[in-house]
Formats: sequence, C-alpha cells, structure tokens
Amino acid sequence: MYLSCVMRYALISDIHANVQALDAVLAEIGVRGEVDATYHLGDLVGYSSNPNEVVARLRDRGIAGIAGNYDSTVATDYKHCGCKSESARQEELAHVSYEFTRSAVTAATKHFLGGLPFSLDLRPSGGHTAGPRLVLVHGTPTLNTLYWTQDRSDEFCLKMAAVVGLKSGDVIAFGHTHKPWQRIVDGIHFVNTGSVGRPKDGDPRAGYVLLDLGDGTPRIEHVRVAYDIEATIAGVRAAGLPDDFIEFLRTGGQPAAVGA
Repeated sequence: MYLSCVMRYALISDIHANVQALDAVLAEIGVRGEVDATYHLGDLVGYSSNPNEVVARLRDRGIAGIAGNYDSTVATDYKHCGCKSESARQEELAHVSYEFTRSAVTAATKHFLGGLPFSLDLRPSGGHTAGPRLVLVHGTPTLNTLYWTQDRSDEFCLKMAAVVGLKSGDVIAFGHTHKPWQRIVDGIHFVNTGSVGRPKDGDPRAGYVLLDLGDGTPRIEHVRVAYDIEATIAGVRAAGLPDDFIEFLRTGGQPAAVGA
C-alpha cells in the first residue's frame, strides 16, 4: 500500500524585472503556508529596471523554472526579444526595452538565464506511476515565442497537448500573453498563469496561479496581489525607460499594449 500525494504548486510567470511585484507575490505565497513548491514560467527580465534583482530573488529562494523568450534571447544575444509588436511604436519600445535589458544584466544574470531549461515535466505521484502530470512551458511546447491566447481553438490546444503526450487529468501551464485564463478540453487542463510584473488584462495587480494536483480533478485558482507600483514606476523613471511603460503598469496594459 502507498500514500497518495497531492501537491500544491504556485506558478509565477512574466515577472519582467519588476522586483516589487515579485516580492509581493512571494510574500503572499509565504503567508498562505500551504504551498509545497513554487515554479516560474519565464520572462524574468525586460521592460522594467531590476532584472538582476529578480534573478537574485529566484536564485536565493531556490525557485526553479524555465526560459521565456526574453530570457533565452538575452542569454544568447539574439537580434531581438522575440516579442510580438502590433504597431511601429510597439516595435520601437520593444527594441528600447531589449537594449536596456542587455546592457543592465550582469554576467552572472546572463549565465543564469542561459541555464534555464525550455520546459519542465512535474509528476507529483512519482515517475514510477501513471499519475497526473504538470508540464510547464512559456509560450507553447514548440516555441517560447508563440502566443497561446484564449481565442485559440480546442483543436490547437489538443495539438499542443499531443506534442508532450498529455492525457485526461494532466495540466499544461504557460504564460507569455500576460492574460490569465483556463480551459478543459478532453479532460486536459490548459492554464495561462497571467503575469506577475506586467499584466495585460486591465488589472494592474500582480497575478499568479495556485494549482492542486494529485488525486482527483486538478484545482486551479488565479490569484491577484497588490504591490508597490509607485516604487516600480520610480525605478522605470530612474532607468530612463519610456513613460509608455509607466502607463502600461498603471492600467494593466490596456491603453498602450507595447509587446510581451
């Protein structure tokens, strides 16, 4: 006879160098006291002023995770961040953010970003059983730059699930769009965790997900946390970053969507 295992995971994504938002989320997770493990889903840097501090927090806390498009492009000195731009102004701002981030990260931060895996496969019941799986990716299981938006079809979701061999009762979590949502298709749970540091759904509060996985149906909760946004804005100003980024933070990304 063996004991079943139900794990409670906290999933955080798209921090984007916003250390104040990250600190608030980690404090809220800590107060709960019932979280077994916290994982990040990438995009630790970009668009705000504290990329090194964010990486240091995660490293010091031992929080494992995966590479977002911003992490992998900064680590490899790619020609751009892999962000989607819908206008010339968005494209301009994306390049400003990317160049600032590349100049701001230390060698240690860059090395850390380069060591992040593309995906993680978590099995709370152990790899010796056929229990449920939690697969973590940033964009999709094929690319960390591909946007998995809520308007994607069920067929698209199942196609992505097939890439990593998911079955009914399994969960795949991702970020990248900065807009939280969830869906169940053929018993597989699809969860966008939203964004800690740069939400785009009109709610400026930091967002993350709590997930209970083990026996029975997975339980998923989207959580929002207020943080010291004025301190983040002060850092953006001090770094000489565009005021567009400040308005984005204040409004939860609604007046000026400037990339991911």
